[in-house]
Amino acid sequence: MKDLYPSRIKGMPAILERKDPIIHSSNKGDGPLSEVELDFYEDNGYLFMSNFFSEDEVTLLQQELSRNMNDNKASNEKHVVRETGGEEIRSVFDVHNNDEFFHDLSSHERLVHIAQQLLGSQVYINQSRINLKPGFKGKDFYWHSDFETWHMEDGMPNMRAVSCSIILTDNYSYNGPLLLIPGSHRYFVQCVGETPENHFEQSLKMQNLGVPDHDSINWLLSKGGKIDSATGPAGSVLFFESNTMHGSNSNISPLPRSNVFFVFNSVENKLVEPFANIPARPEFIANRTNVKPVEPKQMDLKKKKISIQS
Repeated sequence: MKDLYPSRIKGMPAILERKDPIIHSSNKGDGPLSEVELDFYEDNGYLFMSNFFSEDEVTLLQQELSRNMNDNKASNEKHVVRETGGEEIRSVFDVHNNDEFFHDLSSHERLVHIAQQLLGSQVYINQSRINLKPGFKGKDFYWHSDFETWHMEDGMPNMRAVSCSIILTDNYSYNGPLLLIPGSHRYFVQCVGETPENHFEQSLKMQNLGVPDHDSINWLLSKGGKIDSATGPAGSVLFFESNTMHGSNSNISPLPRSNVFFVFNSVENKLVEPFANIPARPEFIANRTNVKPVEPKQMDLKKKKISIQS
């Protein structure tokens, strides 16, 4: 397969124009998003939907977050990633497979229908994770494009995926919210450096390879004109394009910041061999076997009852 987005190079990196559509053959009649919302996503590479879930639903979401953290607090499984030099949980991966509640949540019809509308096809869960930033201790996530890593280390061929981040605790400007450069999804930033095998063992704790150089970030910022911050109350939802440049600061405030991510990938964009010519990352990071379209489900979060939509 031709590599449309070469990266992990030697020498000076280049900035390439995007070769894929942003919204894939969809319009306002193909899903719940309005024409205004689709246009905003097309232009900016993300869409923030405040108070997507009700207060009662948020209460249950937070209870299930606490339960999941308690279930994993003593775990030595590889899908439970801890902060470097500490015991604090940084991320819990593969929650759509390992946790019944979050499995059901990943099929929530309101989320799936938006992903289908943006990607113009049926979708499957390529990756899921809970990211945690406890007060005083939560570390940063440096600037990166998810697609660059998914392309090079997982073999995602094209930019036809979207991340759905559900805010589980209030995200303020001071507790390490997600930062995004609007319009950055229109450009692919090459990164420098050869990818070693099992790079994920280090990168999930702190990513130093597959991150852009300072000049490229400055260039993207000059194009986008600003850095946006995904702040809002618990129960809000952020959809952001796979190639949108984003990152977050450390949390030095007393208030925790927790989000659950579901990465929806088009069934027409299944993973191939990694373009970095390394062995594929483990299944808990990138789903490449037994790929099935998500069946949207009606889900009553207050009663935790679901039914498959006809």
